[in-house]
Amino acid sequence: MKVEDIVEQARDSLGSKRVYGEPYEKNGITIIPAARVMGGAGGGDGGEKATGESDGAKVVGTGSGVGYGMAGSPAGAFVIKGDDVKWLPAIDVNRLMLGFQIVLIVFFLAVRSVAKARIGKA
Repeated sequence: MKVEDIVEQARDSLGSKRVYGEPYEKNGITIIPAARVMGGAGGGDGGEKATGESDGAKVVGTGSGVGYGMAGSPAGAFVIKGDDVKWLPAIDVNRLMLGFQIVLIVFFLAVRSVAKARIGKA
């Protein structure tokens, strides 16, 4: 496969169908789920090089490689009820807890610094 083919497939797979899910409808309410999707592709193509002495040189290929990656996470959903459209964001509890832990650590480090400064003055 060529690098251009991989990049083309990556671009196709990161389209709007990956971001927005199929709409669900029940009791006059329509829900359209949405996600954060990130990805990329790249690669390199080798050439030819001569090996050995100049009079008995062999031409050898150097190789090539391609890579592709994609990641997604829920972002939320559009809720449609009649003419009213609302965005309900998805809450990432893991990210929320990590932020809380970081704030808590900074708070305790600040309290420790203040306490050491007061003890040093006394």
